[in-house]
Amino acid sequence: MSFDLPVAEALPALREALRLGTNAVLVAPPGAGKTTLVPLVLKDEPWASGARILVLEPRRVAARAAARRMAQMCGEAAPGGTIGLATRLDRAFSGSTRVEVVTEGLLVRRLQSDPGLDGVAAVLFDEAHERNIDTDLALALCLDLQRGLRPDLRLLAMSATLDGAAFARLLGDAPVIESLGRAFPVEIRHRARDLADARDLPEAMAAAIREALRAHPGDLLAFLPGWGEIRRTQERLAGLDALVVPLHGELPPAEQDIALNPAADGRRKVVLATPIAETSLTVPGVRIVVDGGFRRAPRLDAASGLTRLVTVRISRAAAEQRAGRAGRTAPGVAIRLWTEALHRGLPPADRPEILEAELSSLVLDIAGWGARIEDLAFLDPPPAGAVKAAQALLRDLDALDAEGRITPTGRRMARLGTHPRLARMLAAAADAGEAALAADLAALLEERDPIRARDAPADVRLRLDLLHGADRADADRATIHRIRRAAALHRRRLGVHGGTAAQGDAGALLAAGFPDRIAARRGTMDGAFRLASGQGARLPASDPLAKSALLAVADLELQGTEARIRMAAPLDRTVLEARFPERLRREEGAAFDARAGAVVARRRLMFGPLVLEEAPLPHADPAAVAAALADAAAERGLRDLNWTEAARQAQARILWMRRVEGEDWPDVSDAALAATARDWLAPHLHGRSRLSDLAALNVAALLLDRLPWERRRALDAALPARIALPAGRSAAVDYAREVPTLEARAQHLFGLAALPPLAGGRVPLQVALLSPAGRPIAVTGDLAGFWKGGWADVRKEMRGRYPKHAWPEDPGAAG
Repeated sequence: MSFDLPVAEALPALREALRLGTNAVLVAPPGAGKTTLVPLVLKDEPWASGARILVLEPRRVAARAAARRMAQMCGEAAPGGTIGLATRLDRAFSGSTRVEVVTEGLLVRRLQSDPGLDGVAAVLFDEAHERNIDTDLALALCLDLQRGLRPDLRLLAMSATLDGAAFARLLGDAPVIESLGRAFPVEIRHRARDLADARDLPEAMAAAIREALRAHPGDLLAFLPGWGEIRRTQERLAGLDALVVPLHGELPPAEQDIALNPAADGRRKVVLATPIAETSLTVPGVRIVVDGGFRRAPRLDAASGLTRLVTVRISRAAAEQRAGRAGRTAPGVAIRLWTEALHRGLPPADRPEILEAELSSLVLDIAGWGARIEDLAFLDPPPAGAVKAAQALLRDLDALDAEGRITPTGRRMARLGTHPRLARMLAAAADAGEAALAADLAALLEERDPIRARDAPADVRLRLDLLHGADRADADRATIHRIRRAAALHRRRLGVHGGTAAQGDAGALLAAGFPDRIAARRGTMDGAFRLASGQGARLPASDPLAKSALLAVADLELQGTEARIRMAAPLDRTVLEARFPERLRREEGAAFDARAGAVVARRRLMFGPLVLEEAPLPHADPAAVAAALADAAAERGLRDLNWTEAARQAQARILWMRRVEGEDWPDVSDAALAATARDWLAPHLHGRSRLSDLAALNVAALLLDRLPWERRRALDAALPARIALPAGRSAAVDYAREVPTLEARAQHLFGLAALPPLAGGRVPLQVALLSPAGRPIAVTGDLAGFWKGGWADVRKEMRGRYPKHAWPEDPGAAG
């Protein structure tokens, strides 16, 4: 076994750390050999005698390459002997296997079925800095196992750019061992202008590759976000005097090997790779890196309810990782297809997936483990809001009970290794034919729609037919091929023979995985639906499914307050009743009918908020009718009530008393009245059923009647509706203003020396003096001071305008 790798210098310290303790952190740059050499050394440690070491890799391509390289270092032709391999598509191990390379998701599945990790001495988390959900979860579960059943289990976090201190704290203040490695200088070059759109990347990448090959020696590694961009870039490099090969996770192993080995004919090689080549994979001979600057990141797709990959900018840390690939064996150059200014604005590191993605899979796995989320150690705890949403979904899918414990259905779902929605659909299959259909549906929903036309009919059965030989001019054949491969994998998981014909009810299966997406037709308009979640949805009236009474919706496109149904299947009501008997409820009562503008008494069969069946009731409980009418009025903001000036003044007076005397006085604000309409409004609605009946109510009397007699007297004394003026007159006070205001002609105020106090002086009062023509001439909150000061100027002006009226020098003393 060759130790001529940079990481060898750190091995003595690492071996010592894991002999003295159980956890450690290893930081070593790309190409140092940590992925391949460290497991081979540790398997010979005394604490690993007779047991296996698991090496966790975030990607299948990296896992396969690492296993093959380690097998070769052990003098073995391929994995299956000393070195084992386990990915979603590969299985190669035996009784003699000592090191097993596994992908993240498989380790989580293994922990669920073998919670003690029997026969495993250590788990090595390679490229732990990538912070995928499965890595974070697997590490949290292993730490929980270590604290309980397996205190002897060794845990090692390895990476090139790891936050060593943070991981060390998570691992119980574990020692951090660093290897400086050996790297050659890499020249960094930036593009003069940024791309206007990520869709321009293939064209720009192809041009940059041609120019780089002319200017620099060595093979070239190009980073692109996904296989689509790789394919389009490869098409634009036709005729290039070099071997152009793709490298991404969907490639067959033989094609991956072409990218990971020198060109057989000695030609220069151009490898078009996704981010799988950032760290754990070594592409030999590379001295040029061309970085497109984008990656795919998981985000919750509200349209499908699943986590989908979106294209985003990379971080500065990822850019450094990529650039370093050019300096593995000799000085190199890294060409970045973005400007230096944009680079300065990139985030320093990628946000952990646990903070961005939908978390139902994580929550289900933790429930299957039998732990509470708050009891597990995470570098970044999952957000509480995302956890709550995931728990609600899992209860809806019958995976968790009301107390949050995993159900038998949930355990079966967890073993299927796919999103809980799709796992619930797979678990709902009743026989082999339906299981085959569920596998096809799951694969279809994991991918994008194979029908490319935006105006394509919504029927999911058109897509299923494409998987079994049907043809359409607008079908994407590459997508169909990927769906077929994924469907074959789901069939194997369900134990269904590949030749089994897909049979059954697609709508019933979709309803199992998307119960919140069951849609009932609204009214008589074709294409208008309401989802079980309460959201509105629609189809074009010309769509063949537009007249369906019930649909199971698989894919939506959000458009404002409603959503466009993109993919669905018709659903029979008898199937719905048979599959979800516990979710159906029969109710009798009164409900407001917006079209009629009245409360109608009906008998209904409900599925959540969906009305599956209804019939009128000959007699209705008057109290129920009144309550329903009050609720309808409240939902409309009480605007159907007759809000006279007297009503608004009564409301304002009570609110002023509440402001100065406290919450013993009722809250009669608009919001509070709407929230308590059943308490104060409904008792006055007996015998009424229509919104139009509300206009006859005396709202002022209703509000004042809420006050006991003593309070009513106190209100009138403290905040009188009208204030007495000289000569037997009186004037109303407008309490609805920001400052209560009394309006009166100036002559009517003669003889009033000062304004009376409101509520013992706790409520302000101002007076608006009007001219004989009723126009405002002055506003003051200090009438006595105004008579002595500002009145002189007003008097002078008014005497000129209205000479026939008396304008005394001292109005306060005038009689």
